[in-house]
Amino acid sequence: MEKPCLDDIIKRLVKVRPWNQVRLTEAGIRKLCMTSKQISLQQPNLLELKAPIKICGDIHGHYADLLRLFELGGFPPKTNYLFLRNHIGYGKQSLATICLLLAYKIKYPDNFFLLRGNHKCAPINRVYGFSDECKWRFNATLWKIFINCFNCLPIAARFDDKILSIHKGLSSDLSNLDQTRNIPTRLLCPTRACSVICSGQTRTAI
Repeated sequence: MEKPCLDDIIKRLVKVRPWNQVRLTEAGIRKLCMTSKQISLQQPNLLELKAPIKICGDIHGHYADLLRLFELGGFPPKTNYLFLRNHIGYGKQSLATICLLLAYKIKYPDNFFLLRGNHKCAPINRVYGFSDECKWRFNATLWKIFINCFNCLPIAARFDDKILSIHKGLSSDLSNLDQTRNIPTRLLCPTRACSVICSGQTRTAI
């Protein structure tokens, strides 16, 4: 993706406010999805990261909260970030939210990381608003392009060989980290991927 185009998208996105909708072209959003997908496919399912890095939880499409987080913690590349889980969902600005996150992932691939959460699975985001927002603003094809992009995101991250970060918690279906590394990508919802991104913490799993 051309740097001037990417920089222009980021510049316009950071100016978006809660009462406005992002004004990006469908072609621009498609490029974000395809470029970030290629970056994800070059990275392992289990990211090996080093501190310092800020770890962020659910955004759920609340774009104002995302901008506030950057204002407080520092915009990339001043600060390194890992976003653990549901970037889209209940909020009314899921498109703006995920577009800015993907744009930063493309611009700073070694400093900005996104993990796959359960709201990136098609059956869930079809229910909780992201599918509707894509279809209302653009079309169903664009939503499917996002799903293909989400399916390639890493599952987990480990910091300094000590701290493991996963969307929902430890899965009883996995007994070692190599199983996480070897979960296939590009699938709609692989069984083991679902067991990681949709599992809750239980005594058995821990």
